[in-house]
Amino acid sequence: MTKPLKQIHLAAHFPGVNNTTVWSDPEAGSHIEFSSFAHFARTAERAKFDFLFLAEGLRLREQGGKIYDLDVVGRPDTFTVLAALAAVTEHLGLTGTINSTFNEPYEVARQFASLDHLSGGRSAWNVVTSWDAFTGENFRRGGFLPQDERYSRAKEFLATATELFDSWHGDEIVADQETGTFLRDAKAGAFVHTGQHFDIHGQFNVPRSPQGRPVIFQAGDSEEGREFAASAADAIFSRYAALKEGQAFYTDVKNRLAKHGRGHGDLLILPAATFALGDTDAEAEELAKEVRRQQVSGATALKHLEFVWNRDLSSYDPEGPLPDIDPDVSDNHISKGRAQVRMYRDPLAIAREWRELAAANKWSIRDLVINTGNRQTFVGSPETVARTINEYVQADASDGFILVPHITPTGLDTFADKVVPLLQEQGVFRTEYEGTTLRDHLGLAHPDHARGERAAS
Repeated sequence: MTKPLKQIHLAAHFPGVNNTTVWSDPEAGSHIEFSSFAHFARTAERAKFDFLFLAEGLRLREQGGKIYDLDVVGRPDTFTVLAALAAVTEHLGLTGTINSTFNEPYEVARQFASLDHLSGGRSAWNVVTSWDAFTGENFRRGGFLPQDERYSRAKEFLATATELFDSWHGDEIVADQETGTFLRDAKAGAFVHTGQHFDIHGQFNVPRSPQGRPVIFQAGDSEEGREFAASAADAIFSRYAALKEGQAFYTDVKNRLAKHGRGHGDLLILPAATFALGDTDAEAEELAKEVRRQQVSGATALKHLEFVWNRDLSSYDPEGPLPDIDPDVSDNHISKGRAQVRMYRDPLAIAREWRELAAANKWSIRDLVINTGNRQTFVGSPETVARTINEYVQADASDGFILVPHITPTGLDTFADKVVPLLQEQGVFRTEYEGTTLRDHLGLAHPDHARGERAAS
């Protein structure tokens, strides 16, 4: 029997302040003006994407004691942007990354429940933790938590927020027979939570939202992160977009679901993916090379090398050889608030490996960073990219992709116009929205329905 084709899920990540965006391109626009967010969201909705995704930065990054150049124009608040986008879109899901380390469950639950009402059931929460004391300096709690405590807090944070989302139920509506009006009894929204991290009780003041509660995303890749996602998330924002790595991650996480009483389709795996499109595959390859060189300027290459060397390398020629001096392995790091620092657990070993690569390939510092950094996930003509995306999804490397273009805000336009129609022709992507909520788009059950189904079984 032929296996039915999986339907592909597509989403759009607003590039914002990161090394993906090519700010030198004449088409590059603001990442903070609302017109940029609105254009990007409308393009994603025109293409019938599931949702738009916003990352979050709770402190401006620093390099050598100065604000990192990509952060100099600031980072707007996630909830404010998503609420504004709810007014200029009708179907597109609205996903925000909100930290569980420095916020409180009541506040975050209230904000997401409100966004879900404003959008008609289109909100989603990417639950993340914070790993560094540098970010914590902006908050009352300060400091940071060890990894096991971060996930312990995140689990309890999400469980507590879920209790708040679920604290309003339809059976609390009471009809006044004399007046013909409807009232809620005093228990509506009542909650009590006592745990290791939170001890709160009171009354939640936002009624049950259109999709019951927001869709929950998780982005961690550690053992704790994978288990957290398998137990509580609706989708994972994965970094494994390559075929073999994606299949291994997909299999591992999906196999964890059964012990939590969940089915294969209860959790979607959606890696981030970049792309370069051309009229031909050869043209796309040339564009991809050009984009990579634009993404990694000489100054950017030196800053990237400083992540590993933990030294000021501004005196080095980015078109010259790697430093002879070894990395500084002290705990006082030159880069503050940057996730890349965590990627290089053994800087001395990385430095040796990079020197060998540079010598073997006759690479300069800039060449090395270009060739060892992230490359475009999908490169080719629209036909090639559409075929490859479908092959990856059908081969269980993912359930779809969260696309990150290299231009803000028009970088998604060509994909929407040229690749999406090909996926639609293959019968693996919607031609119209069939539901109204983000859970509808993602094929996820309403929490009340899921609870009823489990009780019946």
